[in-house]
Amino acid sequence: MDKDKILDDIFNNDPLGLLNVKAKSSSNITADERLVNSFEEINQFISENDREPTPDASNISEYQLYSRLKSLRDDEEKKEALKDYDVHGLLNIEKKEINSIDDIFNDDFFDIIDTEDSNLFDFKHTPKPDERAAADFIARRKPCKNFDEYEERFKAVQSDLASGKRKLIPFKETLLKPDNFYVNNGVLLFLESVDFEGRQWSRGENEDNRMREFKDGRTRTIFENGTESELYFRSLAKSLINNGKAISKPVDDIHEEFIEKFSDITEEDEASGYIYILKSLSKDPQITSTEHLYKIGYSKHPVPQRIKNAENEPTYLMAPVELVSAFKCFNMNTQKFEQLIHNFFGNTCLEVDVFDSNGKRHTPREWFIVPLGIIEKSISLLISGEIVNYRYDSINQLIYKKS
Repeated sequence: MDKDKILDDIFNNDPLGLLNVKAKSSSNITADERLVNSFEEINQFISENDREPTPDASNISEYQLYSRLKSLRDDEEKKEALKDYDVHGLLNIEKKEINSIDDIFNDDFFDIIDTEDSNLFDFKHTPKPDERAAADFIARRKPCKNFDEYEERFKAVQSDLASGKRKLIPFKETLLKPDNFYVNNGVLLFLESVDFEGRQWSRGENEDNRMREFKDGRTRTIFENGTESELYFRSLAKSLINNGKAISKPVDDIHEEFIEKFSDITEEDEASGYIYILKSLSKDPQITSTEHLYKIGYSKHPVPQRIKNAENEPTYLMAPVELVSAFKCFNMNTQKFEQLIHNFFGNTCLEVDVFDSNGKRHTPREWFIVPLGIIEKSISLLISGEIVNYRYDSINQLIYKKS
């Protein structure tokens, strides 16, 4: 028997193509491909926005791109690998031509050739303390076994940031408190708890060697990638100071703790009341047809208690109202608040007459036709006292600093 002929007959008689088997290509992405893909996301952002990503954006995705670009610029090896994809000149790679022996010696970046004063035990390129701390920050993480209990909260925070309900704000150590969210190197994290323990530290000779006691302790910190860490409280604070942001509470809640948690209020400060923003639920066509209509008010009592009888009070347009947001205030002078807010938004005040149940005419003066974002910014300026340095342009709907 001619075995070769038999095999040829078998392979040539394959009408269904069953023997034409193609080798499978791997679907796994290599490290180089991941690096290029991550850099292409930055290129795409710049092409769409005509600018680099910034650290002050309220969009966490942009902040992640900013952190990524910053990291790439500090890594010579990755910069070299990405030079063919750097269409916007982001990495500032200096192209060096090698035309002579001198060029080779001058380009000895790692001091491999110059051995005149070298020593095997001189470790010039070992990680610096800050670099080791950053590595430890990541290395000490472990899988979070009950991450499913936090996953929806992370998604909600991302959604709030995208919609503007939450903001990325500059981080300072006084903001680091349990039950709050933060961003470190573009990664969202949640500080669930801190197990504080007292520690003693010396102030040094200039302070007569007196000891200073401050709080520190292990935290339970959850990350959006499904890991957790038991970093020390002060280590977490240091990492956030170096490259992090705090995340504000949602603006559509009443946050009695908002000012207390995100400012330096002490026990000596006096809680004086609430600044609140309301939206009318009136069915009067004159009211419903007015866009960006909000009431900016002040109450010494909790706002829900203050507005529960809104439909019977002329100041609320004799109709129910919806609470948009409220801010707890300290050391606030009621008359000063009313004067400042009316001076700032005076030319946007709603001109409308309202009649009470007895037929008496009223003209409410605390309803303003101003976009919500502008109102919230003005209140932050008012609370800080800086509002006297700003003006509101009602035509262009902008707040600008007085010259």
